Amino acid sequence: MTTVTFHSADSRLDGFVVEGHSGYAEEGADIVCAAVSAAVGLTECTINEVLGLGAPVKAQKKNARISLKLPPALNEASDNLCQSLLTGLLVYLQAMGEEYPENVSVLLDDEDEKD
Repeated sequence: MTTVTFHSADSRLDGFVVEGHSGYAEEGADIVCAAVSAAVGLTECTINEVLGLGAPVKAQKKNARISLKLPPALNEASDNLCQSLLTGLLVYLQAMGEEYPENVSVLLDDEDEKD
């Protein structure tokens, strides 16, 4: 199963971690894995290559894990764009989880609720 955990602090999404293989089909034929990977890749590319924000990304191919953390001091315009991108990714992956509940799980780790 692919588990995607979105991190939230101060009422804003500030990153995500994607872990695991979806298990929908064999490697190379797994449409669920391809859809998740493409959406995550597009989001990361837009944040770092298009907007040039330098969000740290950690990828571990061996463990099928990738994470992205937004820089802490974004200007308002960049933060608004990133919130839209991360919210869009969240909504998309939640829909994937509803369509493929055995293969995709989406969680929200809300730091605001831990106080």
